[in-house]
Amino acid sequence: MRMKQEIRVIRLSERGYRDLRITTHCCLVTRAFGGKEIFLSEDTDHGIQKTIERISHEFGGDFKVTFIPNTIREINKQRKEGNVVVHLTMYGEKPDNTTLAKIRKAKKVTIVIGSEKVPMEVYHRADYNISITRQPHSEVAALAVMMHRLNEGKEEELIFPHARKRVIPEKKGKRVEKVGNDES
Repeated sequence: MRMKQEIRVIRLSERGYRDLRITTHCCLVTRAFGGKEIFLSEDTDHGIQKTIERISHEFGGDFKVTFIPNTIREINKQRKEGNVVVHLTMYGEKPDNTTLAKIRKAKKVTIVIGSEKVPMEVYHRADYNISITRQPHSEVAALAVMMHRLNEGKEEELIFPHARKRVIPEKKGKRVEKVGNDES
């Protein structure tokens, strides 16, 4: 299955080394759930890009990590390009079926996730401020839940072109098969 939408993620600035693993996990979730690209602050450790490129090389896909100087400018740019901007926050509206249906209709979606205190400007620029629970929790969890809902739970069916390895589901144990580069 191919994604019906182009999904991109903007990760608001991180808090140095403390958030490095969280940012890596945001990249991994975006990629695994079919996202096309994640935008990270220029001051993020660029080693993340090499890690994600290595994983994409092994497990397939055309996922991109892009470093940007200003997240607000990127949100504005995404809107001008016709993307629906969805900000994940514990303060937002409930992601009911009506709201999710509207978001799923969009051809291009940009999901914004925070780390530190999110500027009010993000709330005002987003088309939707969506709450994944009304409790403090991880942006990784919020991103995974939202992408799962946008995929309607079908991310297991996603196709990752040019994969060299594929995980084979097992009841117990781990099984990874090598695949030819012609798979798409």
